[in-house]
Order: sequence, then C-alpha cells, then structure tokens
Amino acid sequence: MENKIIILPGTPDDDNREYLPESIIGTDLVVNENGNNSQPYPKRLEEHVGFMGNEFKNTWYEYVPERYDPSKKTPLVISNHGGLMTGWGQCIYTSWTHVADRDNVIVIFPSASAKRLWTLEGGVIEDRVNAQMPPEMVQNLADIDENCDVRFVKALIAYACGKYNIDAERIFMQGMSNGSMFTAQFEKYFGNMLAGGANSGGSTPNLRQIYEEDMTVKNVGGPTPVWHSVPETNGCPPWCEFDDNTCYKYARLYWLTVNECDNIPEISIVGEHNMAFYKGKKADYVYMDIKNRDHGQTLDEACVVWDYFFSGLRRKSDGAVVDEGPRIARKGDAFGIAVADGAAKAWFGNAVVDMGMPAIKWQKLKYHGLNGGQKVKGEYLTVPLSFIAECFQAACSYSDDTLSAALRLADGRTLQFARGSIGCVIENDLRSMYCEALHRNGELYISLEWFARFVMNLTATRFEDVLYVTDHHAELSDTFAALIRDLLTGDYELRQLDWPKL
Repeated sequence: MENKIIILPGTPDDDNREYLPESIIGTDLVVNENGNNSQPYPKRLEEHVGFMGNEFKNTWYEYVPERYDPSKKTPLVISNHGGLMTGWGQCIYTSWTHVADRDNVIVIFPSASAKRLWTLEGGVIEDRVNAQMPPEMVQNLADIDENCDVRFVKALIAYACGKYNIDAERIFMQGMSNGSMFTAQFEKYFGNMLAGGANSGGSTPNLRQIYEEDMTVKNVGGPTPVWHSVPETNGCPPWCEFDDNTCYKYARLYWLTVNECDNIPEISIVGEHNMAFYKGKKADYVYMDIKNRDHGQTLDEACVVWDYFFSGLRRKSDGAVVDEGPRIARKGDAFGIAVADGAAKAWFGNAVVDMGMPAIKWQKLKYHGLNGGQKVKGEYLTVPLSFIAECFQAACSYSDDTLSAALRLADGRTLQFARGSIGCVIENDLRSMYCEALHRNGELYISLEWFARFVMNLTATRFEDVLYVTDHHAELSDTFAALIRDLLTGDYELRQLDWPKL
C-alpha cells in the first residue's frame, strides 16, 4: 500500500521573492513565482561534501525516504538544478521528495562542480554567447571526456549503488534549465546507463550539438526513454539559431529518430498539462507543454514525470528498455477533436482524419456606428457540418439546394441551420451562435467552439488558429498548438534545416 503524499504549510516570504535566499535552508520559508514554487525545506534532506570523480570538492544532497528498506532494491533519481542554483534549491522547487516518500525512491540532488553551472559541450556558438555574458553566467565548456560534471555524476551513481541497495535497472535522471541541458547531454552520451531521463524548463541544446549538417543525429548513448517539458512562455536559450517552435520541434524529432518512434502520438490535455505520448520501437518519448508558465519547473512536475513515465520503466542488463506500465497509463484523451485554420485534416479518435474541406477561421465583425469602419468582435474556427455529425454520431440531412440543414443528435435533439444566419433552431427554440453559418462547396460551416460548448457542454480551448475540444477541463498551449498544426498538415518529419552560417 502506498504512503500518502502530505504537503506541509510554509511561511511565504512575500516581501522578498528572491529566487534562492540562503535563509530558506532548514526553515519552512517558501517562495512562489510563475515558474518556480517551493516547498518547506525537507527535514530528511542531508548535505554531503567530498571529492567525487573529479578534482573539485563537490556538494550533493541525499533524500532517503523513512521507509527505505536496505533489503529491497530501490529506484534512484539524480535531479540536476538550474543555472546559478544548488542541489538543495532543486530539491525544494520539485516534488521529488514526495515521490520518494510515497513510492520508496532515493533521490540525490547534486550541485554543479563550479560556479553553480553545469559543464556542457562547447562550440563556436557557445563561445560567442560566453563572450557576451557577465562573469557569473559564463558557461563551463568541455569535451565529454574532460567534462568534470559528467565524471562527478557518474561517480555519484556508483557511490549511491555502493551505499544503498539501488535497483540497477531503475536509475533515472532529471534536470531543469541548465540542468536540463546537462541531462540532455548525459542522455546523448550515456543514456544506456539510465532507465529514463526527463528534461524540464524547456531548455534545448544548440541543434548543432545533436544534428549533423545533413540532419544525421549525433548520438552515442542509444535509445533512451525521454520526457521533455516546456513552459509555454519559456523561450529558448540565446544560442538557439532558430525560432522557439523550430528548436523545440527538432529537439523532439531528435528523440523520435533515436528511439524509432511513431510520428503520430496520442494526445492528452489535462488542465494546463499538454501531453503528447509517442510510442517507440526502442523506447518511448513524451513531450509536455505547460500552459501559462514561465521559465522553470512546476512543483508537481516530478510527480507527473514519475506517475506517467519513470514508474514503469526498466533498463535491463542487456540494454533493452522495458515498460512494465506506469502508475498512470499514457493514453490519449478518450474524446478529443482538434482543427486548424486552413487544414483539411483534423484530429479525432487519436488519429489524423480527413474532413474533406479545410477549417475556416471566421471573424465576427461590428460595423454599425463606425462610419464605414469595422471592428473584429470575435474569431471562430468553423468546420463542415458533416464533420460535426461524424464526431458526435449525429444524422445530418441537407435541403436540395444545400443552403439549410438539420442535425439529429444521438440524444434525440434536432438542430436546424441556414446559410448566413447566426440563428440555430434547437428543438423549436431559436438560439444565436457565435457567428453566422457559412456555405462553401455544398456544405454549411458552423463554429465548432459554439457547438462544443453550447450544444454538447464540452471544453473548447484555442491558441491562435488551432482549436481543441474535449470532455474535461483543458487549456491548449502555444508550442502544443504548433505540434497539432504540424500533425494536421503532415509537417512532422525531419527535413533539411537552413543552417545559419557560423
């Protein structure tokens, strides 16, 4: 039986929301801002200092759950902090200690060997970025064989396996921001040491570090289960040579290629968590975009990664990845529809389907009293009535001239529409829609948002020109809308990038 997760009350330091005040250590002070929310300093968190794999006197923090049983094999998580942070800071800004207490997991939070920045691979672009940074932000750069932090973390894993009864098949790594880039680097070279990795805070490596000019992937560690989290308003690091959506897309396609994943995922949007679950021949990949979040990691992110992903993964001694089934199944929403302006294909039943004609974004305009001018009072995505009938198992019948139509819903209700009218007759009651019915190529188009919300009492969430409809609370985010658009337009495979000249 699981232990219960219990969150403890903290004392908000609302007058001083400094990111990592030393006064937090050993207290119940908590910090909250849109990107990082902390918990009180855990009493069981132990600081350790010593030489570990390199020439530095390193610091790391160990969290061992109270019910740890030395006679039983126990999973290990290495969780890497963001730039200018510490191991203890990574601990309080995550929920890994809650995972540890509930599921009997040992978690180690290392502090980077030098300057509170993890050592990464370097190149021309990184050198140029370093030259523009203040001294405290100059990144540590080194080839992988000379990387002091890689040596530190590998030695730390060996140390933990010697000190505790660690399950060698269940060693995981997670990192945030600068720690995410270090984790991605570790996955690239030493993924075969891990049962799974998770990259939080949206940080993506310079694409030149993971692709050759001809788009061949650079990978040594082999297939690795990877989870990639992106806060919606995160942006990309200064060395990214392409726009944000391109960088995230090709960081995603990198692991789809290495893990030999299907290009079409299952999609689930639960609240602010926008998740795409990709199934791979060698290993799975998960992409999550978090609505309305700035750079950082959510307090629940560790629990979400564990529950949907790490909890079921094993790396066997022969290198094969086995998924025994996570705590929460990675499945797409039981009911979900997605459409994009101009796309003739839609998302329905966790598959790309053909609507026959493209969705149309239509503006509701205000003219009266504007002396010939106009104001846009609303924009709505309209779709063919026949597609709505298909999705909702309704019978659709048109007049001979196709200018009016009727729907009979599965629950027996009847609806009637007509070209150019904003009215809809529902069971002999007239009700206004969001915008008038359009007529295109023998089909009536109506607002999918209106139909989902008003007629079917569903959630309809939109970002720019992409709309998602489901039967529970959901909030569509920026880069996830771009992912859906790519699925509906067929632009979801690797293609040659127009590399900027160095």
